[in-house]
Amino acid sequence: MRPGAVAVLLAASLLLPAFATPPAPLPERMADTGGGAQLITAVAPDTGSTTGTVTWWDRRGGSWVRAGSAPARFGARGLADGRTRRQGTNTTPTGLYGLPYAFGVERAPRGTAYPYRPVREDSWWCQDNGSRSYNRWTEPRPADCAAAEAEHLITYGRQYAHALVVAFNYARPVRGRGAGIFLHVNGAGATAGCVSVPKGAMRRILAWAEPAARPHLAIGTASGATAVTRY
Repeated sequence: MRPGAVAVLLAASLLLPAFATPPAPLPERMADTGGGAQLITAVAPDTGSTTGTVTWWDRRGGSWVRAGSAPARFGARGLADGRTRRQGTNTTPTGLYGLPYAFGVERAPRGTAYPYRPVREDSWWCQDNGSRSYNRWTEPRPADCAAAEAEHLITYGRQYAHALVVAFNYARPVRGRGAGIFLHVNGAGATAGCVSVPKGAMRRILAWAEPAARPHLAIGTASGATAVTRY
């Protein structure tokens, strides 16, 4: 081959990356999105991370379109596979989860269509493995749910100003797996296992979420065995 032709081929090869097809939107690369027309993804770099990104998506015209994004915080000890995660480990469970309802110490943001439960003085979330109310909201706290094993929701006015219940270990709770996992407003630092975002982002998510669109939350890592694309 002539030297000039070699130079032309080399130059062409250097230009190829500029014309490479961009990756498909994250939801289109996932194994499952819950079957609805809305999705929230919470992605950390790896299981040891306490920070990452929450993005919310709409399905329009057969494609997924990003509706918004915000920095996220995860458990103080990172993330753990939701199928084997244990209570009290301060890890955020990976997986794909429904979002049964929202709640808050403050009033629902303007435009909220999601079922929104106001937090009252006697609102508790039971995490007592011996209680019949394990991993459930209770008003008032039942006698078989020890106060030390429950969250008095109103005392977390900052974090629970607005929140969405994450249906981790929710439909048929397994004792010891974990309870009280929410998408909520940031506190002072990493969470005890929830996913948190800035207050403004949480308000935007609640104003965006449509019950008829059946939004789900997918939690995972960028790659590896707990990659968000596996859920």
